[in-house]
Amino acid sequence: MTSTTIAWRTVGSPIGRLLLASSPTGLVRVAFGSESSGDWGTVLDELAASGATVTEDPADATLTATATQLDEYFAGTRRDFDLPLDRPDRTFRQHVQQYLSTIPYGRTATYREVAEAVGNPKAVRAVGTACATNPLPVIVPCHRVLRTDGGLGGYRGGTDAKKFLLALESGH
Repeated sequence: MTSTTIAWRTVGSPIGRLLLASSPTGLVRVAFGSESSGDWGTVLDELAASGATVTEDPADATLTATATQLDEYFAGTRRDFDLPLDRPDRTFRQHVQQYLSTIPYGRTATYREVAEAVGNPKAVRAVGTACATNPLPVIVPCHRVLRTDGGLGGYRGGTDAKKFLLALESGH
């Protein structure tokens, strides 16, 4: 088996520092500082657990494009991301995560609506798990999914980050 190299860098954002990681195929991870106590060790260890060589590379083309598009998104000038993504998983979770990118900017859907849209209306909790384990938050907009009762639900980056992203997209 050939070892893959995963490049990473960090960027600042209105919701805190983010770690970006890419493989030769595309963006593989966006992580919040809260996921690794700010030192990124946990996230980098997870990336390396697949057998990949993980190396800091701020000049990586995919990471540079991601940083630029995130800046545009947070400035309100970008609504959709146009980046290569590395998502090899072909499970129900992946199917849900692919669907998330079809939820338009500024709109939301409920976990139930997502479950129905992906053809498994009884899988509401599984949709929640797919959102909670989304390796590409912000880029793959799991923040646009709300509880059926209208509540925020959880978010990998915390509820303050989710509120911020929803407010940004709604123009508030």
